[in-house]
Amino acid sequence: MQKKRGAMKTDMEQNPDRALSALCDEFLIYQESVRGLSNNSLIAYKNDLLHLKEILGNNCQIADVKAEDIRGCIASLSKQKKSNASINRFISTVRTFFAYCRKFDYISNNVALEIHNVKMPVHMPAFLTGPEIDALCDEPVVNEILWQTRDKAIFEMMYSSGCRVGEIVSLKISDLEHNNSSAIITGKGKKDRRVYFEEDAQYALKNYLSDRKRRFALKKIGDKTPEVFVNQQGHALTTGGVRYILSRYSGVEGTRHHISPHAFRHTFATSMLSSGADVRMVQEMLGHSSISTTQRYTHITTEKLIDIYNRAHPHGKK
Repeated sequence: MQKKRGAMKTDMEQNPDRALSALCDEFLIYQESVRGLSNNSLIAYKNDLLHLKEILGNNCQIADVKAEDIRGCIASLSKQKKSNASINRFISTVRTFFAYCRKFDYISNNVALEIHNVKMPVHMPAFLTGPEIDALCDEPVVNEILWQTRDKAIFEMMYSSGCRVGEIVSLKISDLEHNNSSAIITGKGKKDRRVYFEEDAQYALKNYLSDRKRRFALKKIGDKTPEVFVNQQGHALTTGGVRYILSRYSGVEGTRHHISPHAFRHTFATSMLSSGADVRMVQEMLGHSSISTTQRYTHITTEKLIDIYNRAHPHGKK
């Protein structure tokens, strides 16, 4: 007697715990509790897996998914006019998810390995020149739009340390060391590293902390908040708050050169490497797990290239 098609499935395929929805939830818990990924990374994973479930169905058995099914999900993103970067992020998430399923024997064959990234246009990291970063860091003093001492300290510390915006807002007063010249921060993957603040940043931070203490002297919050940077009400500043502050100073009221907080990090890396810092040292200061990520910054500014040309070429000085 011929068996029904459903009866021919293996025990692994019949297991309800191997349904796509259940495994996605398990995967996210693993990434948070074991790998210690940041909240932003978890949100990105969750959104990508949500799209996967929307196309394939929550009850789809992971062992039934084929490469063609994943390509269908990618085609759906393309129809939605998603950027190539967003599509590649989705592909990366799916690869990581299927690698997890293979590692724990939920599948016997990783079909995600057949999926290739879409071609990306080459974009160099946006960074500011020396005069541009100096002008931006001085903008809170020249043009007091929000909170002069705080905003000056944020800009100087981000440029001095190369910290991510999330790392700056998470920085606590107790993390500061050596007369505020350095700090231990927790970066991606909950990895600790030391970052450094040069004299301008130290001076700006000292002024801000004194101003903050005076401002909240008679209030129950503010001076009691453990984070270094707070908002006007004395609560810990958020990443959105820093983006808003920067948008004001780099917008029509300020330099009229809109940038993101990450531009400070790009500028820090570019400045360090252009000045001759070892790429592995910069990798350590930025908290990159792969040196290839740091090497993106080995481009040199036009001014630096001209300077090198003029000093090296026999007719350059003319």
